[in-house]
Amino acid sequence: MAWSVTDHAVCLHPVPPDSLGWSSFFDDQLERHETDLARMRIATVHRSRLTALSLTGPIKLTLPVHTNTGDFAVGDWVLVDPQTQTLHRRLNRRSVLERHTEGSKTLQVAAANVDTLFVVTSCNADFNPARLERYLALANQGGANPVILLTKADTAADVQSYQRQAAELQRGLAVVTVNPRLPEAASALSPWCGVGQTVALVGSSGVGKSTLVNTLTGLSQDEAQETGSIREHDAKGRHTTTARSLHAIAGGGWVIDTPGMRTLQVSDAADGIATLFAEITELAPACQFRDCTHAHEPGCAVQAAVADGRLDPDRLTRWRKLLTENRDNTPVSTGPRGRQKSVR
Repeated sequence: MAWSVTDHAVCLHPVPPDSLGWSSFFDDQLERHETDLARMRIATVHRSRLTALSLTGPIKLTLPVHTNTGDFAVGDWVLVDPQTQTLHRRLNRRSVLERHTEGSKTLQVAAANVDTLFVVTSCNADFNPARLERYLALANQGGANPVILLTKADTAADVQSYQRQAAELQRGLAVVTVNPRLPEAASALSPWCGVGQTVALVGSSGVGKSTLVNTLTGLSQDEAQETGSIREHDAKGRHTTTARSLHAIAGGGWVIDTPGMRTLQVSDAADGIATLFAEITELAPACQFRDCTHAHEPGCAVQAAVADGRLDPDRLTRWRKLLTENRDNTPVSTGPRGRQKSVR
């Protein structure tokens, strides 16, 4: 099933909603008077229009007056009047990938209702543990399962070193080495790309995300995402994807491609960071002092783990930096009379 999103309805054989990613989570949100509304999934978001996938194909939605397309993300489920194709409302998200952007007080939504986040990095100068940890925190916080994909393995003298470093970033983290250009890549990623499953790709420009999307979807050369090369001296690539979009995977799942993210700052991601650095957060309760900063206090279980080699000191440094960044970027809401509420 190779659907291309257009601005007009396309007559295709009807498909069951669960093949688009519908589940009981969304069923439970339907009101009695909404049973006749069509269930559709947002495929592209533009400044003044939205396109969606219906059970019979892609369409351009008719938007009510004053609709803010910024309130929608690729992957969202919406209810639509089947006669007029007018948007009714967006359903609550089961998972959401969102990031902090410089100068903004609100988080930018990258994708919604994603089951698995493929974090793509190459086996060269692009491999950066601190940046990968930010992607992992984003996935953890948003409710998506993260998987690290290593590309350009043919350029590395020691691929096992990259695999080991990636696997050590988070407990239970799956790490897969793929060549985005080969059909075998689709087979290697099939456990996460089954019918109704949605994956999203994030990573720096030039690591092979768009190429991998083309391989997963089986798009023809005319339909394929534009791809770009990387600079030799620093392994950085040119941005080739400029907008997020939803594509059907040949095996029955769905993939969301995203623009390359050179900078990624965390915000409102305390739970995601705690999951990422579980080996540190689990040691903290054993510290002598409840408010231990794990820097210089006596009886610190975290520092003891560093001293005896159980904890990598670089991980501790990056954990502190990420916590500080998260605290500084997370707005503190205020209650009545200006009293501060705790930051979640």
